[in-house]
Amino acid sequence: MRAVTVIPGTPNSLRLVDGYPEPPIDEGAVLVQALAVGICGTDHEIIDGHYGEAPPGSAELVIGHESLGRVIEDPTGSLRPGDLVAGVVRHPDPVPCPNCAVGEWDMCSNGQYTEHGIKGLPGFARERWRVDPQYAILLEPALAQVGMLLEPASIVAKAWEHIERIGARAVWRPETVLVTGAGPIGLLAALLACQRGFTVHVLDRSPTGPKPDLVRALGAQYHSEGMAALGFDPDVVLECTGAPSVVLDVMCQAAPNGIVCLTGVSTGGRMIDFDAGALNRELVLENNVVFGSVNANRRHWDLAATALAKADRQWLEALISRRVPVEAYAEAYTPVSGEIKVVLDFA
Repeated sequence: MRAVTVIPGTPNSLRLVDGYPEPPIDEGAVLVQALAVGICGTDHEIIDGHYGEAPPGSAELVIGHESLGRVIEDPTGSLRPGDLVAGVVRHPDPVPCPNCAVGEWDMCSNGQYTEHGIKGLPGFARERWRVDPQYAILLEPALAQVGMLLEPASIVAKAWEHIERIGARAVWRPETVLVTGAGPIGLLAALLACQRGFTVHVLDRSPTGPKPDLVRALGAQYHSEGMAALGFDPDVVLECTGAPSVVLDVMCQAAPNGIVCLTGVSTGGRMIDFDAGALNRELVLENNVVFGSVNANRRHWDLAATALAKADRQWLEALISRRVPVEAYAEAYTPVSGEIKVVLDFA
């Protein structure tokens, strides 16, 4: 079968392998026919050689962690042939740590977790893959064109769950949400905020293109003039860019008792002068909370599946900028400015 692989740590080693081995049964009882994989910044960083870890005993890593496929067989009876599924990315560590032991593997404390297409497990950019039933998320048939969005949606679902848990520390009636960045994570964060009934604002540097219309279609407000021009202090901020200057700005912008969730990952190496004392004073005196959130456990994947099922299908489809057949894999993994989500199509 065909699979898209890299040699971790070796820049530009991306290739399409014809004759890649079929997935062995020890990868999981559920055999899945791949339909598509979504492509994100993590894939590009792995291709550039910045990180990534091949499975034990192999020099190659099949990439792809935003999956979508149809069940071929499941001898356990949990799923039926033809069911639409996505595969959970992270698996718990074998020790396990206290969090992994109770299914909270997104909060792994010893770093020995594995992740499909990223760390120690083959990814989903192959024609067939296997997974245990507990890591297979059943999707509604209507999501057949957009189900690969489940992985980024699961990250946002976790972020919202933790925001709501933190908010429960006191009487908290948030009204205004700010999302910084209108990429897939930011737009899905705005979707879940709108589903919760908040007044939602999205800040992105692109004044044109599809992003403003996508935000307005949710009933949210779009801004491209910068943080200083917003004119309000949000109760909740989801920072989805990882841009250091934006990260600092949102920490200073939150309303009293505000919560800032950082989902964007900074590359590092950029120095910014700022008044750390003033930031500390503001966070302390206003009871603000800043926290980071990454990955998701099974509960969050299920929450994300419910959120996508409730969303407008045409809106979700509009997030996908390009669908590229697997034969043109190199084109799919070549970034184009202004795109939101590129999908590698196996169907």
